Amino acid sequence: MSIKDITVIITSFRSGEKIKNCIKSVDPKTKILLIENSNDLSIKKNIENEFDNVECILTNDNFGYGKSNNIGLKKVTTKYALILNPDATLYSSALENFFKIIRTISEFAIIGPYIQEEKNINNDENYTNDSHAIEVNNVKGFAMFLNLVEFKEVGFFDENFFFYFEEIDLCRRLKNKGKKIYLIPSIMIHHSGAQSHEKSINKEMELSRNWHWMWSTFNYHKKYSGFLVSFLIVLPKLGSALLKVLFYSLIFNKEKKEIYYQRLSGLVNAIIGKSSWYRPKV
Repeated sequence: MSIKDITVIITSFRSGEKIKNCIKSVDPKTKILLIENSNDLSIKKNIENEFDNVECILTNDNFGYGKSNNIGLKKVTTKYALILNPDATLYSSALENFFKIIRTISEFAIIGPYIQEEKNINNDENYTNDSHAIEVNNVKGFAMFLNLVEFKEVGFFDENFFFYFEEIDLCRRLKNKGKKIYLIPSIMIHHSGAQSHEKSINKEMELSRNWHWMWSTFNYHKKYSGFLVSFLIVLPKLGSALLKVLFYSLIFNKEKKEIYYQRLSGLVNAIIGKSSWYRPKV
């Protein structure tokens, strides 16, 4: 097993220079599929001219995390795939450690790394040096090492989720089929978190995150527990969002009002059965 056995998939949406930092952290001999959620030919030309190991696929629309990763996964011809967020960068030993650990595990569907964020950059070395595989129910979506043969009867991401809960849903479907998911503390991947895009669109992306967090929360629980249970779960959030929209309207706090309006809108649209239609206005 070597880097020739893996393809890295990165889904992006106006990621700017961050995407280059992510790509540079990957061994240049490793094939990368960059799924760019736009029709911007300049991005494709710029990336492919600078990086020989990258194929940039333009979706011509903003499809979101799940559907975009599915586009990449369906093009993969290697045995394994590593899904990376644009704001994630590999530590130099990350890919090597993935391959070391799969030599010791008889079967697995997904392996997730230890999360190394800015806030805990100097975390406990005893923990992060532990190569013991810990079986878990799900892993974070910013970096997922996939054994593609295990997905034949499950499929990949549910494309109804534009953003949030896609990886949790995928992991749940895998576990329901008896598949193994592991966390490996010694595999280090730096993740900035919620910084996959250009700073100039921060506001619109924040509004979009709030809308989709609420929509996905309702629909994830509805998928597995039914409408009534899901409604009871989100009812406090619905009431809170409504009250805060009214409160921030009264005190003329436009910024806060917009955020809670998006939360309210996401929930209402989910409850009445609308698809995850909202897209950042950029």
